[in-house]
Amino acid sequence: MGMVVIGAAFVDIKGFPHDIYIPNGRNVGRIEYIHGGVARNVVEDIANIELRPTYVGIVDDTPLGDAVLQKLKNHKINTDYVLTIPDGMGTWLAVFDNNGDVAGSISKRPNMLPVVDLLERKGDEIISQADSVVLECDLNKALVKKVIELCKKHNKKLFALVSNMSIAAERRDLLKYYDCFICNQQEAGLLFADDYSDYTPEQMCETLNEKVHAAKIPAMVVTMGAQGAVYSNLQGDKGICPARKVHVKDTTGAGDAFCAGVSIGLTYGKNMSDSIEIGSYLAASVITSSENVCPRFMPKEIGLDIEVKD
Repeated sequence: MGMVVIGAAFVDIKGFPHDIYIPNGRNVGRIEYIHGGVARNVVEDIANIELRPTYVGIVDDTPLGDAVLQKLKNHKINTDYVLTIPDGMGTWLAVFDNNGDVAGSISKRPNMLPVVDLLERKGDEIISQADSVVLECDLNKALVKKVIELCKKHNKKLFALVSNMSIAAERRDLLKYYDCFICNQQEAGLLFADDYSDYTPEQMCETLNEKVHAAKIPAMVVTMGAQGAVYSNLQGDKGICPARKVHVKDTTGAGDAFCAGVSIGLTYGKNMSDSIEIGSYLAASVITSSENVCPRFMPKEIGLDIEVKD
């Protein structure tokens, strides 16, 4: 079954100015509608490494939902456990500045509770066959706890993705159950109730190491944009991974590709440093892509010595 990714599907509505972005003014530009959602993005990124993942989520019973489902299938993603429900997807509305960064956004979150019922019925079937599980950790708490329970039962690695850190921060007590928790610098500040915006990678690495051990989080990675990423785990492994120098076209999806790469590496035997290198490679490929998606790679191109699953 490969890696299993559990989370929401979204439709992203993105606006880009033709010139310098004026926050309080009217900006002429272009608007794009794109299939999105952290989990949906991550499962597609994993599929682009030809690893045949499984997606567990919900789509709308509309032509738009059909299109999302068909795209997943076109990427050879197993969609046997995707539910089709009215108003089953979320919406993310975002405006970007002329540097390609998000200037502001609003999101409508979907109801993911039907997935709890699905896992009650078929959770053992799904998780027992998984190589690992990647979970959007700010979903309904009952859903998160059910996934944690199943991963523990079947001894599967569990990696956490973040869509809304304000919600995830309310569940600090669950962080000890994730094999690796991945977030960005701003999200780390929300999680630990501090401001790390001016921290250097060296400062962030030391702080993260202290927090990981105090909270007993098995492993954690914090991305720092152009400054790269830092990591720490309970085994005493910590470090800094510089970012790749690339020409930025659009940063959307780069964090999701990074999460996919780190999760892929840790699933298939790589250490923390090498896994972050894979994540950085995939993130850079998204940032420089004209289509703002992770290009297709064979596993060996990113350093994985595994066979492609049919």
